[in-house]
Amino acid sequence: MIYLCRHGQTEFNAIGRRQGQVDSNLTAMGQAQATAMGRRLASLNLPEFRIYASPLGRAHHSARLIAAELGHAPITLDPRLMEIGMGSWDGKTDLEIDTAHPGLRASVPPEAWWFHSPDGETYAIFAARLAEALNEIQSDPTPVKIIVAHAVVSRVIRAQWAGLSEIDSHTLPVPQDAFFALTEGKNITEIPARTAA
Repeated sequence: MIYLCRHGQTEFNAIGRRQGQVDSNLTAMGQAQATAMGRRLASLNLPEFRIYASPLGRAHHSARLIAAELGHAPITLDPRLMEIGMGSWDGKTDLEIDTAHPGLRASVPPEAWWFHSPDGETYAIFAARLAEALNEIQSDPTPVKIIVAHAVVSRVIRAQWAGLSEIDSHTLPVPQDAFFALTEGKNITEIPARTAA
C-alpha cells in the first residue's frame, strides 16, 4: 500500500510561477493542507509505515508536517522524487517562458510542455528515475509507504502504477488538499484530506 501526497501550496504556486527544482516556501494555506493530510492519514489507523519524500524544501516541509500528525515518524529523503527539472525554465512564469521561446508551449499538448525545456529533463529521463525510486520503495517490506513529492511526480507515478501512457499522464489531477491510495491491481483512489462535516 502506497499513499502518494503532493506538497502543500507554495508562494510560487499562489502567484503562478513554475518551480521545477528551485524552491519556494509553503504558504499558511500550504502548511494547513499538509497538516490536514497528516491528520487524515492518522485517521486511517495505519499499520507500520515509512515516509519517503523529495528533499526539495516544499516537499520536505510538507512531509515533516504530515509526520508530526503521525507521531513524528522518520522521513527518508530520496532525490529521485524531486520535481521535474526544467533547466532554465525553473522558477519562471508562463509569460517569461513564452517570451524566451515563442510558440513552443502552444505547439505541444497542454501540460506536456514541462518536458520540452531545451535544457531540462525529458519525459523518458524523468519517468526512468521515478520508476527506479518506486520499484525500490515497493520492495520495502514495511506494510505502508507514504510518498510526499510534487505535481508532475504524482502524475507520472500514478501513470506508471495504472499502466497509463505519457499522454494520459499529462491531465491527471494534482490536488493539494487530497492524496492518492495506490493499491494492488493498479487501483488508485483519491482521498480528500478533510472529511465532510
